Amino acid sequence: MPTSEQKIVKRVSELVAADSVSSPDPHWDSSNRQVISHLSSYAEQDGWSVEVQALDTGVDGKANLIATLGDVTKEGEEPAGLVLSGHTDTVPFDAQGWDTDPLQLSERDGRLYGLGSTDMKGFFAIALEAASAFNPKDFKAPLYLLATADEESTMHGARALRRDHLPLARAAVVGEPTDLRPMRMHKGIMMQGVKMRGRSGHSSNPSLGNNVIDALPTLLSVLSTYRDELAQTFRCELMAVPVPTINFGCVHGGDSPNRICGELDFSFDVRMLPGLEYQDVERALNARLVEIAALHDIDIEMRRLVEPVPAFEQAADSELVIACEQASGQTSDAVNFATEAPFLKSLGLETIVMGPGSIDVAHQPNEYMPMEQIQPAIETLRELIRRYCL
Repeated sequence: MPTSEQKIVKRVSELVAADSVSSPDPHWDSSNRQVISHLSSYAEQDGWSVEVQALDTGVDGKANLIATLGDVTKEGEEPAGLVLSGHTDTVPFDAQGWDTDPLQLSERDGRLYGLGSTDMKGFFAIALEAASAFNPKDFKAPLYLLATADEESTMHGARALRRDHLPLARAAVVGEPTDLRPMRMHKGIMMQGVKMRGRSGHSSNPSLGNNVIDALPTLLSVLSTYRDELAQTFRCELMAVPVPTINFGCVHGGDSPNRICGELDFSFDVRMLPGLEYQDVERALNARLVEIAALHDIDIEMRRLVEPVPAFEQAADSELVIACEQASGQTSDAVNFATEAPFLKSLGLETIVMGPGSIDVAHQPNEYMPMEQIQPAIETLRELIRRYCL
């Protein structure tokens, strides 16, 4: 009979081999159904009941999985159960940058190398193994395994969740790689595009047109000033970068050196701290863009490139934060990257971000899961299962 570690390695290997890239670029975007199929099979083998939630994403076959261990049929019961949550998709990859095939799990030097091994297909195998130590007949509240689609792009899977998918859940652990340290806070993110339209013409006579590149320095100056204002108003020392940020991402415009540039696209992102709502940011920016348009006699339109992800915060004295600190032996902290945590919290669940592996090796060649964290992760999750389900 295979050992616990051997079973985990086999399952992670199969999950890594199932290509499930999600991306706004349709050339990269793919279905996650093969991952969902594997997870359904594993869960059913382990005694879970399984529901697959089909999603309308424009790509055939994308879905969430909601597996349940324990009884959820008791009428009038207060929510008490636990959700172990992760995403099934990965970012696009450059195979040439890898030392091995990114879709072929490779074990060496105490590490499991492969695309999604730590972000975050490995978490599912670990969560299933953690649950395998229990008899669901002993559960007083159910345990849920949630596997979502498109976290790395639109977060469509998490946005599609409803409270009745997890009717008796009270708390959720999002197993993103945090080196098993509970993270109770993270920034939100919004990605915006600004289109500026002037009037093209022959470059020999600038008065024949209205060059929108002339307005670009004003736009950058206005955004920089607003960024400074945010930094003076919002601050959180728990964050490695303690203030909101605005990153100037890309500029595209014009078509020839001898033509007046009549149209320009500029893209940027904003990382919001808890307390800074993306609706307020949009209102503030739109007011400033109106002034730029009038100053330069151009048209300006701002749009969302993706739907924003709110900032996330779970109270330091909440039951789940205290339970995770006790189970992991580590003090709660905050991260700069965004997760699905705010969507689970919006369903009324106390939520934490905590899982094996490091975000420092995610989204890049030679991503890996350190095998030395597998057993501690199992024990940490088992302690939480005991607390919430037994």
